[in-house]
Amino acid sequence: MTTPTQKLSDAGVSIWLDDLSRERLTSGGLQRLIDEKDVVGVTTNPTIFAAALAAHDAYEDQVKELAAAGTDVDEAVLAITTDDVRDACDLFAPIAEATQGVDGRVSIEVDPRLAQDADATAAMAQRLSTTIGRDNALIKIPATEAGLPSITATIAEGISVNVTLIFSLERYRAVINAYLLGLEQALENGKDLAGIHSVASFFVSRVDAEIDKRLDAVGTEEAEGLKGRAGLANARLAYQVFEQSLDTERWARLAAAGANPQRPLWASTGVKDPSLPDTLYVAGLVAPNTVNTMPEKTLEATFDHAEITGDTITGTYEESNELLDRIAGVGISYDEVVEKLEAEGLTKFEDSWAELLETVRTALDNAR
Repeated sequence: MTTPTQKLSDAGVSIWLDDLSRERLTSGGLQRLIDEKDVVGVTTNPTIFAAALAAHDAYEDQVKELAAAGTDVDEAVLAITTDDVRDACDLFAPIAEATQGVDGRVSIEVDPRLAQDADATAAMAQRLSTTIGRDNALIKIPATEAGLPSITATIAEGISVNVTLIFSLERYRAVINAYLLGLEQALENGKDLAGIHSVASFFVSRVDAEIDKRLDAVGTEEAEGLKGRAGLANARLAYQVFEQSLDTERWARLAAAGANPQRPLWASTGVKDPSLPDTLYVAGLVAPNTVNTMPEKTLEATFDHAEITGDTITGTYEESNELLDRIAGVGISYDEVVEKLEAEGLTKFEDSWAELLETVRTALDNAR
């Protein structure tokens, strides 16, 4: 009997786990998810690393070594996180080889404190790539306005990128342009375009959480009927933007030179409203050439009972546009929502980074 996760994979959706810890690597737990639940990649962020370090003693020996060497906290965080990502890259190497680098990917984020500094972000991306030293690593760069030039610069150097924190269709178009510009510069620099990969992480559930809160405040019957639907509509329209970007002379020239499309990645796919189906942002976002990165709870729910019925995106664009128009019609500003979500997303990552630094600082102090 074909499992829902296998059906998802067969429909062209790559399943990546939105979590990583040393315990997952050393216990064989991550390998089991690869073997049994069709996981073909991993994403991380500062929140995930902070939680892993706080919850597991698997880092104790390395922390003692770093403390004995007098390593400062920033360098210690770099060492700990890149070691985990490197080991995960090695675990996924067979998948990366089998898919010509499309999957088998492990993402690590640049220091979120650099999000408004393009040059510093690009330099950090280069350092992370060099430190990890694995072709199947993806460097995560936030899609802030300042982040766009650093995406281009990093791609131009031949480094594969996961562009994160995308909420709006307008910003997504700018992200695609930044990627294509990077590929054009990479080609000029003599890089092999076939070895450069990218995903664009479009956030889903946070859109519903913010818009539904505003719909509750409107309080009308019409507003109530619009709840729990904006996240899917927004993401489906992003897929339309992706399709349109491939139907251009600009893309045709790059594809002829060996370029890979920048796949949409559905992020923030854990349902935040318990009244909504727990696989809503999985079953509702099925289309070829996409990635869905799931927290383990969502992965387990998908494997257990998701109803995967094939492509649920193509052909929904008119309906999705109408839905967003109706939301605007009850007085909710799309631009205001996505701007707030980007600012909040950066703040959350910065807070988690501060928590990560504090966790490591305390561990180093205790080990000295």
